Amino acid sequence: MTELTLPLTKQQAEQLRAGDSVLISGTILTARDCAHKRIFEYLDKGIPLPLEIEGAVIYYAGPCPAKPGTASGSCGPTTSARMDSFAPRLLDLGLSAIIGKGEMSKEVGKALIRNRSVYFAAIGGAGALYGNCIKSSSCIAFEDLLSEGVYRLEVKRFPAVVAMDCHGGNIYG
Repeated sequence: MTELTLPLTKQQAEQLRAGDSVLISGTILTARDCAHKRIFEYLDKGIPLPLEIEGAVIYYAGPCPAKPGTASGSCGPTTSARMDSFAPRLLDLGLSAIIGKGEMSKEVGKALIRNRSVYFAAIGGAGALYGNCIKSSSCIAFEDLLSEGVYRLEVKRFPAVVAMDCHGGNIYG
């Protein structure tokens, strides 16, 4: 099990291989379909983004509200293929990694190789486990989208598997 502290460097990404188990600590951003659509509206219109893409890690998730005394509620991954049309452009803009569940397209794989980036698979159905890994959570963009807004999460020992690496490795085949 490899322990990674974000931000993820290109050199760290190059050391990872599809199938490696990792524990991620540091800052990740959440963004689901609605947030991605809004990000692309901003990019297409030349509006400055309220978040930094360069070096970021985006987790395809929407955190549930926190119970008293906790940083976040359940925060499980959503199906990554729903972001296939968005991921290559964001990777080309400097996104260092993505986290989600399930297969992603060949175009995403090419973008990961081109940008020396990584796709981490999180465990579907383990939202409570991931919620417990979140040490702080704040909405940083698109609050009107509620849990589908962009949240900045500080995570500690967030378990994942390298699903697609920057060498063309892919656990899905």
